[in-house]
Amino acid sequence: MDNANPLRSILVTGGTGSFGKAFITTLLKELPDLQRLVIFSRDELKQFEMSQELSSEKYPCLRYFLGDVRDLPRLRRALEGIDTVVHAAALKQVPMAEYNPFEFIKTNVLGAQNLIEAVLDSKVRRVVALSTDKAAAPINLYGATKLCSDKLFIAANNLRGHRDLSFSVVRYGNVMGSRGSVIPYFLAQRKSGVLPITDPEMTRFNITLDEGIHLVMDALRTARGGEIYVPKIPSYRITDVAEAIGPKCKKPVVGIRPGEKVHEEMITETDALQTIETARRYLILPVLAQRKPDEVLREFCKHHDGKPVPRGFSYSSGENTEWLSVAQIRELIRRHVDSNFSVSA
Repeated sequence: MDNANPLRSILVTGGTGSFGKAFITTLLKELPDLQRLVIFSRDELKQFEMSQELSSEKYPCLRYFLGDVRDLPRLRRALEGIDTVVHAAALKQVPMAEYNPFEFIKTNVLGAQNLIEAVLDSKVRRVVALSTDKAAAPINLYGATKLCSDKLFIAANNLRGHRDLSFSVVRYGNVMGSRGSVIPYFLAQRKSGVLPITDPEMTRFNITLDEGIHLVMDALRTARGGEIYVPKIPSYRITDVAEAIGPKCKKPVVGIRPGEKVHEEMITETDALQTIETARRYLILPVLAQRKPDEVLREFCKHHDGKPVPRGFSYSSGENTEWLSVAQIRELIRRHVDSNFSVSA
């Protein structure tokens, strides 16, 4: 981390989720001098289970803080003495969002605004919020709520005044092996001998949990404020995932679910007007109050050693230049999802 502005006290919202737990484990390994690491979530059972593995006795910097991002006073209390926030709390299941839309709005949109309000009333210096590829040109309620959340965090940079405070966003695709994703579903389903395919043309971006964690770490190190970080990651075809997991299974086409896309985007053609490229990622730049877009582009290109993407550029899982093969998918499953995985199982 930047020695001039070290991370001493970190709060992670949604800290007992898949990302939160892995991120906190990484912080404990990579930042041994942490003074305080607060795990903020609303699930008391997950907090209890996590505390059995990562105890405050073993890691004195750990604090388990029960609370909900819908509760602004509780967030204000949790942020006392905190200098850095990673916002991972969200409701995420696409079909559930379509049936329970305002519940998703209360957590993903109003919860984001609550966090911003609490941060502006505190001494926090850095905020990185997690987003999703579904926030780019969203067609489902979940994606729309995350787009609103992204816009709120980026616009918050206009409210910081002269404070040493930055808000940025990390946007990436499907995390390999995450709960509710296709790979765990296919691994469980293959015992039945049938792997249902929604659409044979369907593609998705793929990122490992470790890659996602280190993208967030990099954003904490390098963010100027207002960027949306988008990693350069490979795509996979849903048919290749099915072949990798169950080559002998039947693969009937069952049709896409409501709110699903055939291909995911992370950068739209319109986003590209304010997007720069570096060696390992893209950054969508903010529209800042009273600042000309060309000035912002030059400053961020210099800060990140980047260059503007070509006019008409977009970043879609279906038009990606890097693809995972069946063999590569199998190897990644062994390394990141199930070490005992074999095709014959």
